[in-house]
Amino acid sequence: MSQDRTLADWLHYLETLHVSTIDLGLDRVRVVKEAMGLDPDFPVITVGGTNGKGSVCAMLSKTFACAGFRVGTYASPHLLRYNERIAIDTVPLDDAAICRAFAAIEAARGDTPLTYFEFGTLAAMWNFIDAGVDVAVMEVGLGGRLDAVNLFEPDCSLVVSVDLDHQDWLGDTRELIGFEKAGIYRAGRPAICADPNPPQSLLDHAAAIGADLRCIGRDFGFTRTDSLQWEFWHGDARRHCLPTPALRGGYQMMNATAALAVLEAMKTALPVGAGAIRRGLLEVEWPGRFQVLPGRPVTVMDVGHNPHAMRAMVASLQTLSYAENRYAVFSMLADKDIDSVIELAKSEFDVWYVAPILDTPRGLPLAQLQARLAAHGISQVKAFPDLAAAWSAVSERAGENDRIAVFGSFHTVAAVMAAREQAA
Repeated sequence: MSQDRTLADWLHYLETLHVSTIDLGLDRVRVVKEAMGLDPDFPVITVGGTNGKGSVCAMLSKTFACAGFRVGTYASPHLLRYNERIAIDTVPLDDAAICRAFAAIEAARGDTPLTYFEFGTLAAMWNFIDAGVDVAVMEVGLGGRLDAVNLFEPDCSLVVSVDLDHQDWLGDTRELIGFEKAGIYRAGRPAICADPNPPQSLLDHAAAIGADLRCIGRDFGFTRTDSLQWEFWHGDARRHCLPTPALRGGYQMMNATAALAVLEAMKTALPVGAGAIRRGLLEVEWPGRFQVLPGRPVTVMDVGHNPHAMRAMVASLQTLSYAENRYAVFSMLADKDIDSVIELAKSEFDVWYVAPILDTPRGLPLAQLQARLAAHGISQVKAFPDLAAAWSAVSERAGENDRIAVFGSFHTVAAVMAAREQAA
């Protein structure tokens, strides 16, 4: 019967299969992994962090592909289609490939319960092994130590950043969260940290297990040489005349530096030349990460949903040209730090267009959204029943010299992207 399910059927089934959306721990998923014989014989690169990990995965995957390696990429969440989560050579898998993997997992798991994310993680590796990739780039979903991705032994691990998010699961301090994220490090293997101020817990864990810890600013880093080029350094080694990454936002320089640190660590097993690095930086695409759409008015899509991401978005907005009117299209999930996000962003917008997120019960209701904005002294607020309506209204109002920023959640950006597709 499972062979006849469409991808939509499978995803609906997975959403109802486990009593909890998140159930951290490796014991259950390890049982199924071993039953399926999912033991990759190619290098695995594991990427974790509060923010930036998706962008780094995109840069690494594009660069490996440009170098001629067959690369599998697993990232989450998706914006518009589930297929975005699993890619080979940066091309998302088709429905049939994902369904075959789900059917194999279902046949192997028996009575072992798995979450939606755990199914996806196993499906990614099943496809990577089936396709015979040369390298897998795997993004951690939540935390690191107990995340399903951590079941696969990494040859190199990277923590991009450490800040407050998912406090209910990971802890409410950077030290607690840093320990969870450091759980992807392994003894004797490259353990890269691109956070310029790493928590002591991360440093201590790396030392305790004997990981080959490499920290930004100490062991590697970057120097701007002019407005278009930069230089990467790793110990005494240098890579000169590197192009500014195609991904917008000042923070992408840090992400690109982290990606090059991984390439340096993996250069014996996966040698990548200067030409592939240049192409990877110039050709990389990763929608929704301070994505500036073509045309006028200037329109920015950013999935940032925590204070760390909001500080980065605000800094990037301030580098854009002057806008006569600045509009926000905004919504958030109820379990996020909405007050900190609003406080950080409020000076960057003149009018806020708000609507509830409807595709998940975690969305903050419209009345509460309005109340939070009012509590921060924001009075220019226009409310709508859904984000498609908010997008339609701001599109009609904004002139060529204005700016629109869509932000607050993956769900917010996805809803507006879907509305733009329908209107096109």
